[in-house]
Amino acid sequence: MTTFDDRESAFENKFAHDEELRFKAIARRDRLVGLWAAEKLGKTGADADAYARDVVSADLKKPGDADVFEKLRADLPADVGDAEIRQQMLDLLARAVQEIETQ
Repeated sequence: MTTFDDRESAFENKFAHDEELRFKAIARRDRLVGLWAAEKLGKTGADADAYARDVVSADLKKPGDADVFEKLRADLPADVGDAEIRQQMLDLLARAVQEIETQ
């Protein structure tokens, strides 16, 4: 049973590690997409950072990405389409994962 217990513990540790990395990647993505949106809104410096923090906070309201998308959609002008927002979210998630993996 010791080998089985060791394997079970290893799987649990890997799951916990993967979930931590997933959380970090999504939080980083939210910050990056917040900075992208802030630029679209003409915000710079401290205002852009504050907006990015608001986007990160928005992600804590509901599970999944819907809350972030809804915040961005509500804040961004109509000339920024839904597809562009979703594409930025995907692209910046990939960038966030890459940044975390290279740390």
